[in-house]
Amino acid sequence: YEPFRILRQFPDWRAARVWYRNLRNDKRTNALLGAVADELTRGGITMVPLTPYIPQHMADEGVMTQTQPSPVIQTDVAFGLPIVHCLGNLDIGQALAVKEQDLIAVEAIEGTDAMIYRAGELCRSGKWTLIKTAKPNQDMRFDVPTVGLRTIENLKRAGACCLAVGAGKVIILGKRQFLQAADAAGIVVMGMRV
Repeated sequence: YEPFRILRQFPDWRAARVWYRNLRNDKRTNALLGAVADELTRGGITMVPLTPYIPQHMADEGVMTQTQPSPVIQTDVAFGLPIVHCLGNLDIGQALAVKEQDLIAVEAIEGTDAMIYRAGELCRSGKWTLIKTAKPNQDMRFDVPTVGLRTIENLKRAGACCLAVGAGKVIILGKRQFLQAADAAGIVVMGMRV
């Protein structure tokens, strides 16, 4: 959304064709990535989901940290799960922030890290929960939700107390170190069936 973007990012004939056929009326993430995947397939490149090959890096169901969720956290997660599911159906984002059954922030084009920062700014008292999962119809060939050490660092800096992720739907980079860092920061990490 920068000025003169068409000149700075002038498409070749193939990109222009994909845009005209597939994206001129729907530029959301899934439409864009799906159009690219379809074009790659037409070119003889087959994309496959990577998650079946990395089950040890996927979020497990249940509490994964030594730090346990309070009843308030459990209530916030139960409140936020259906909302993040609806956001996914609308292809808006993969994450949201909740505190005391109130929606603080919703992830959009800015990504999770920027949303975490914004949630911390909006909720200076801290103790809020981040819920992140794949969209209900997520094409697991691309844009698989992922969290890592930087996520924990950002959550700690922003005052979050819990990260609830979709079990089997979110990649956890460096899982052992990630969970150790979460425990050191006092952040609950739990995997939810969605």
